Amino acid sequence: MAKARTTAFFCSECGYESSKWMGQCPACKAWNTMVEEPIAKSSPSGAASSLGAGRRSLAPAVKPALLSEIDLQEQDRISTGFKELDRVLGDGIVNGSLVLVGGDPGIGKSTLLLQVCRHLAGAEHRVLYISGEESLKQIKMRANRIGQVQGDLRFLCETNLDRIDRTIEAEKPEIVVIDSIQTMYREEVSSAPGSVSQVRESTSMLMQTAKTQGIAIFVVGHVTKEGVVAGPRVLEHMVDTVLYFEGDRNASYRILRSVKNRFGSTNEIGVFEMAEQGLVEVENPSEFMLNGRPEEASGAVVACSLEGTRPILLEVQALVAETSFGMPRRTAAGTDYNRVNLLMAVLEKRCRYDLGRLDAYVNIAGGMKMNEPALDLAIAASIVSSFRNKAIGRESVFLGELGLTGELRHISQAEKRLTEARHMGLRRAVLPYSNMKGLRAPEGMELQGVKTLSDALGVLFE
Repeated sequence: MAKARTTAFFCSECGYESSKWMGQCPACKAWNTMVEEPIAKSSPSGAASSLGAGRRSLAPAVKPALLSEIDLQEQDRISTGFKELDRVLGDGIVNGSLVLVGGDPGIGKSTLLLQVCRHLAGAEHRVLYISGEESLKQIKMRANRIGQVQGDLRFLCETNLDRIDRTIEAEKPEIVVIDSIQTMYREEVSSAPGSVSQVRESTSMLMQTAKTQGIAIFVVGHVTKEGVVAGPRVLEHMVDTVLYFEGDRNASYRILRSVKNRFGSTNEIGVFEMAEQGLVEVENPSEFMLNGRPEEASGAVVACSLEGTRPILLEVQALVAETSFGMPRRTAAGTDYNRVNLLMAVLEKRCRYDLGRLDAYVNIAGGMKMNEPALDLAIAASIVSSFRNKAIGRESVFLGELGLTGELRHISQAEKRLTEARHMGLRRAVLPYSNMKGLRAPEGMELQGVKTLSDALGVLFE
């Protein structure tokens, strides 16, 4: 008789299960991600076949509902106390939702959620904070730093999800915070906490608890060096909302980005600043990003990116210099490296700039990560400005997507971008000619529509 399997191989990226090890995951095509983990013991096949007939009678029948029979009630969203966080969540917390908050260690995930719990408790909401990483004394030390806690805010140090589920059922909180999902485990799953099986089963259990009891649950997830949540990627598919903290933990700024939201728009961002009393929201990110701009320096231009529904002004910097190596060096911080190489190739081919022998460094000031195509013209203009060592006016903003033939293509919501630029004191905008039709320019702003990259550079460096 064949011996029953006690282990299986799981992909740490997507959760794919296999009976044997493989170098490449067939599902997500990632290499060297298969890990061996124990699996739950199942009943013998003979017993399963003998009980097959009776299994139908054990499972109760579930009656499906018509759409007309579903009672839909408009429920007000719960404010977190942070306008920036409410924006990212889609105007507040939705009852029965499961929210994943990911980020690097020390970036402020636990601090932000503790501040949210403090505000919710002060607004007469029943809140339960469950930590698997800190003791109660450690939590109190951190809570004393952010301010006095009032209201019904309770703390629990526990990692056993079965006990946590019973506690939630007994306490009946409105909001629950789990810090973190990698420390939680179920006794039915024989693998270690943080493994693919444990993370998947724990998330599934929390999702069921949130939906059946109408409780909003926040789950903290650690990220890998690649910037994704440690554990199976299926975790992101199971939850309702996925939020990521971005930024250097050694810097003061923090950017909270929504990459998935079933109750609001995706790719919304909230900007925070780390202070002594915790995280403080930055209500005007454009001013924050343009703070400290150089007076008359070459290679620095202003662009406007649209993140969700919010236009944000930012500074694109470029430095072009003679290479000291046999092969020119190219780096990009805050934007796509391959996109920078493509734009430099367009400048060489279509505009006759000899950039193949030069080092090029492109940076989005402020630490933000922007990959929107509307930044193409700003990146190209900053490279040419550095190449010619000629500064571009401080009161100009550049908008436009570049094609491989050097044409400037239409961008979305140009009027909203221009309004934000004028609000920040900019008086000149260079944008695609196709956007000029029917466009209402803000008062006091000069618009210059151009069809090609050569035309745009001619306007700038005439």
